[in-house]
Amino acid sequence: MLHRTLRSPWTRAAALAVVAVGVGSVVHAAVTDDADAIDGYCATVAEQRAAVGQALAAGPTTGLIRALPSFERLEAAAPADIADEWARVNGAVGDLVDALDDAGVDPSTYRRDDPPVGLSRADRAAIDAAAAALGAPGTQAAMAAVEQQARDVCRSPLSL
Repeated sequence: MLHRTLRSPWTRAAALAVVAVGVGSVVHAAVTDDADAIDGYCATVAEQRAAVGQALAAGPTTGLIRALPSFERLEAAAPADIADEWARVNGAVGDLVDALDDAGVDPSTYRRDDPPVGLSRADRAAIDAAAAALGAPGTQAAMAAVEQQARDVCRSPLSL
């Protein structure tokens, strides 16, 4: 019965107009949502810049660990196109934090070539594995991607 109703050229044109308006609304909503997500993410980048900069000033490993709370806020606000990279960065930093915590080691004083007395081989191996994952090419590429995204999309570096 519907196809008979659409036989009239005017009826078909009206039906196509309704479909076009519906599709246009969905596309507009998706673009608006993307813009809102990007605006929110860029606002979070601006809010976290100083904290990330201060944290990273502590040195490469300790700085990443100190920056983790800011990184987690950035991951929560990240648009879909960079969410996987944030998850990889935060997962790697979090795994190192866990390995150090499990070993009872202070990240700011830990030295691989001079480990604390009493550190077990298993704990040392876990710390080494987590540190290697943090320095792995995939994690480094994810770090570079989140930095580049902030510069390109938000027109701001992640840190001061």
